[in-house]
Amino acid sequence: MNYALEIKNLSKHYKKGFSLENVRFCLPSGCILGLIGENGAGKSTTIRLIMNAIQRDEGEISVLGTDSHSPEFTRVKQEVGVVLDEANFPEVLNVRQVNKVMQNIFTQWDEGMYFDYIQKFSLPEKKMFKKFSRGMKMKLSIAVALSHHPRLLLLDEATGGLDPIVRDEILDIFNEFTRQDDHSILMSSHIVSDLEKSCDYIAFLHKGKLLFCEEKDKLLETYGILHCTRDELEKLPRGVVQGGIRSSDYGGVEALVLRKQVPVGIKVDYAGIEEIMVHFVKGEHAE
Repeated sequence: MNYALEIKNLSKHYKKGFSLENVRFCLPSGCILGLIGENGAGKSTTIRLIMNAIQRDEGEISVLGTDSHSPEFTRVKQEVGVVLDEANFPEVLNVRQVNKVMQNIFTQWDEGMYFDYIQKFSLPEKKMFKKFSRGMKMKLSIAVALSHHPRLLLLDEATGGLDPIVRDEILDIFNEFTRQDDHSILMSSHIVSDLEKSCDYIAFLHKGKLLFCEEKDKLLETYGILHCTRDELEKLPRGVVQGGIRSSDYGGVEALVLRKQVPVGIKVDYAGIEEIMVHFVKGEHAE
């Protein structure tokens, strides 16, 4: 299998106490991988490490088949589109001036494609960037990221600040992007429903540690939510309950379970990605 991104034993330690520890996952070419986790889990740190915006302490990162510490990575960066949670264009520039700047940065800059996105996103061409709303800033960042013909997109909260209709339009654009077998996306977001809709794989970071990286469909097939009494829960075979046990509104308990190991005749409800995420980190620990 070809991988757009390979991360092995990646670690980063900060003096203030946070550490990204021994993170490892792969993004197959032609796929979208969603990176989920609470604020401060390490999602943005991971994306910045991939692009060498900060230096890792340990581990290996391969981007489009190239070690990110190798001299060749400078060339490979031309094939990576990046949208960070805060757009960083000079405040006094307008859309047309941004185009001129990008022409001198990207060897495959496509002016026609750029202005097609500007029109599609209804962005004003003469308004200074500092007067843009957060949503407008994100749209401009996405237009720039897509307009130099990247093979890999790294998106950190790229749909943040956008209304549901525009978010859906952006997700359609991302899905269209990965129709080409050599195009891939790593996308972090707090809007888990967006990731559940678009992603092929889900990686879950919690307090700097990777709890799982799995195919989305396999996660949804593997886990379910069981509502029952505590006595009924204790009668289940050992290992069925995963993550935590939470008290439910009706006085019983709610637990994340392995669907195939629940005895026949017991109803198991659907568990979405957000529910799986919450049960892995909240509630009392299931022994």
